[in-house]
Amino acid sequence: MRVGILSTGNIAATMAGTVKQMKEARVCAVASRNLEKAEKFAERFEIPKAYGSYEELAKDEELDVVYVATPMSEHYENVKMLLNHGRNVLCEKSFALNKKQAEEMIHLAEEKGLLLTEAIWVRYMPMWKTLRQVLDCGMIGEPMTATANLCYLIDQVPRLMELKLGGGALLDVGVYVLNFASLVFGNEIESITAKALMTEGGVDAQNSITLTYPGQKMAVLNSSLRVISDRKGVIYGTKGYVIVENINNFESIAVYNRDREQVAFYEQPSQISGYEYEVLACKEALEKGWKECPDMPHAETLRIMAQMDAIREGWGMKYPQER
Repeated sequence: MRVGILSTGNIAATMAGTVKQMKEARVCAVASRNLEKAEKFAERFEIPKAYGSYEELAKDEELDVVYVATPMSEHYENVKMLLNHGRNVLCEKSFALNKKQAEEMIHLAEEKGLLLTEAIWVRYMPMWKTLRQVLDCGMIGEPMTATANLCYLIDQVPRLMELKLGGGALLDVGVYVLNFASLVFGNEIESITAKALMTEGGVDAQNSITLTYPGQKMAVLNSSLRVISDRKGVIYGTKGYVIVENINNFESIAVYNRDREQVAFYEQPSQISGYEYEVLACKEALEKGWKECPDMPHAETLRIMAQMDAIREGWGMKYPQER
């Protein structure tokens, strides 16, 4: 599968380095708004074509899929431009700034008959499916409560502190804790309560979200740009509990019974970086003629975007593009 990469930042570099080690795909082109940056990136990862504008890459008909690694504030325009040029797209999380943008992107992909999927990598990983199987087989009885923490010391990253660039903890790391809760309880949410500590620039530096579900079930989620956390997800059931190490890339899943004895343990299989799974999912989708990936269908992307919209509305946090 011939891959193009839009942007030359750190995430783009991880993807390029990953695909370089895969036999199923290769990076054939990279684009930056600065030709020199694109050429340096291309030389670093042995990519044959470097473009000094995004539109040049969009016009490259030899590409099977384009990976969008620009800031979240750019996804809407970048993805639409690519779709209008006939390119299939793998778009980094968060997919868009809000549900309205996401809907427009998805509708355009459907009109054009093109593949469009969100690159929230954990959804495509084998360990995501392993955790689903653990919960479905009843090892911990009925899950009733879940907690998840994902916090990093990243408040020095300029784009994360800029409201106009889609900054804040919610869309960058909070999206992972929301996806974790979705895996455990689904998306039939009865109520959302969320609090945030805001920066002077108007983005959430730290937040805490509580979701309630039918059957008196609850998820308590924390994300932050200013502290280090254990990155754990814990699921409490009627017969035991599960501890997931690193909900951003499940390293292990430990299962405990009602006596707090470990009864099962699952380790992450060897991986290049973890990004390879979303690339393989795109390859399968293109081979089978799918316009979305089953691991992260459009409906799921829209549900998570709607949750983040509701949370930000409660904070009064609007991006300039929404005003």
